[in-house]
Amino acid sequence: MDISFLGGPRPQRGVGVVAPFDFALDRELWRWVPDEVSLHLTRTPFVPVEVGLDLARLVSEHETLGDGVRTLTAISPEVVAYACTSGSFVGGVAGERALCEAMTRAGAVPAVTTSGALLEALAELGIRRVALVTPYTESVTRSLEEYVAEAGVAVTGCAYMGLTRHIWKVPYREVADMARRAVRTAAEALFISCTNLPTYDVLPQLEAELRIPVISANQVTMWAALRRLGTRAVGPYQALIDPAARGGQVLPDVPGVPDVPGVPDVPEQEQQ
Repeated sequence: MDISFLGGPRPQRGVGVVAPFDFALDRELWRWVPDEVSLHLTRTPFVPVEVGLDLARLVSEHETLGDGVRTLTAISPEVVAYACTSGSFVGGVAGERALCEAMTRAGAVPAVTTSGALLEALAELGIRRVALVTPYTESVTRSLEEYVAEAGVAVTGCAYMGLTRHIWKVPYREVADMARRAVRTAAEALFISCTNLPTYDVLPQLEAELRIPVISANQVTMWAALRRLGTRAVGPYQALIDPAARGGQVLPDVPGVPDVPGVPDVPEQEQQ
């Protein structure tokens, strides 16, 4: 059969991704990516530490990330993303910027991190008041709250799961339940943290129910990386991906509940 008319494969643009060693949601990252873009993933070395602040610091050491970026240089990605929320917020805003600079030095390409992409997405949507959902322990969740507050965004409510392992096994039902518990006051948006927490299919449903933008770690990571390529992430109708979906109503204030940082968290749930 003559297949010369096909003309060969379409040109591909590359996005390099450095992920923590326990990252289990490669397929979820791919779902945000248009056909003309390829993802090239590598992982940080294994360390025998449970999910927590110590692990976040270990997997985000500059030398570790630099080694990860260098493993991708032979493929010549146009941008490199560090797909880890806690690892990129544990050092605060300055620490996140330093991570990007270290990655760029290692690969001579633009670099983004999940936590940097979060702030970029909040700015894109004009958000100044955000609710948070995390699978983390209390200490890691507090670190995320501090990072967001340092960037000038008020945290109006927060719910966390208290997990130290197997985060990728959390079902959508639990994610949705935690989202409803976090949005108890006048949040302008909801952020669901952790690149190892499945969120892809639940985001548009939560946006429709809560009537505010709902963004997640993997979503903002791919959105920011693809933005640097001059292209858009793909996905169901939702505010960050499609400007036409913006402008929904914000939930009203709940009488007697403060709408500033410091709202108490819901109790930790047992590990799954």
